[in-house]
Amino acid sequence: MTSIDPELIAGWLRTRSVARGLPLPVADHGGWRVETAQPHELRRYVFARAEDGLRELANTIVSPHVFLKLCGSESEMRALLPPRWQMQEPRFVMTGESYSPGSAPLATGYTLQITRNGAITTARILTAYGMPAASGYAAEVDGFFIYDQIATEEAHRRRGLGACLMQALHSARRSSDSIQILVATAAGQALYSSLGWRIRSPYTTAHIPL
Repeated sequence: MTSIDPELIAGWLRTRSVARGLPLPVADHGGWRVETAQPHELRRYVFARAEDGLRELANTIVSPHVFLKLCGSESEMRALLPPRWQMQEPRFVMTGESYSPGSAPLATGYTLQITRNGAITTARILTAYGMPAASGYAAEVDGFFIYDQIATEEAHRRRGLGACLMQALHSARRSSDSIQILVATAAGQALYSSLGWRIRSPYTTAHIPL
């Protein structure tokens, strides 16, 4: 069974909720419930480990707009769910204890914009024509510094924009003791690993198809 410190996930969820303007997570069934209230997602339940509570929820939920998320492998998740649940693409919880970016110069022809709003820092990289090429944000709350929604448009990949974006967001970190954490796609995991990040757990999502 995958093992990860529940407090690490709790801190990440709290910071993510603050950054996204969501209600704070609530303990529920051995995990946490987050009310996302989006058209495609009413809420999500997040678990640091495989729990009987996750199995209980999976057996009672019938809405396609409620998501289950587990810090564990797809096989661990499947063992707890009835057949109506479908797995999404795998992701990974990563921490950046060794992440201290060096020089990551911006490629020629792009500009970097940084905006700050309280605990939240947003970075955008634009083309010479003002079109978005890459973007993401970071937030620092109660000892956690999260990176979220880091993305580079397909036409602008392999030009170092992701590393530059991460460097710009890292510069907003106020406390060197804040735990750096993110959830990465399989493609993003390769970039973050090259920058010194460490995989702490697979992160598996299940939903009921429409």
